[in-house]
Amino acid sequence: MSVLSRIPVVGGLAYIEQVRRQPSTFEATLVAEPGNRLFPQAIAVTVGEQKLGYVAPEVAREWFDAISAATTPPVCPARRGQPPDHETSGVELLLDFSDLAGPGVR
Repeated sequence: MSVLSRIPVVGGLAYIEQVRRQPSTFEATLVAEPGNRLFPQAIAVTVGEQKLGYVAPEVAREWFDAISAATTPPVCPARRGQPPDHETSGVELLLDFSDLAGPGVR
């Protein structure tokens, strides 16, 4: 399993109601938030109009420019974390960036 297939989403507890409404696997949209006052390289994880959290900052730093430059917001597979994910790190969602390395995104 590649590291790119287990990208953590942080801030899930702030959005826990929206997270709980999601099926075990789904597609998430990545939206760059350059005006985010807490982290200028923030990448929001959304489904429709609902925000579910943010790509972990250490990953967002590497991917922010590519996500920002995409002509349409990239979509990637997402899944709810397993109990060990939540118990050991508090992570509620994981993203799979494996297919995002194509042209126009990275």
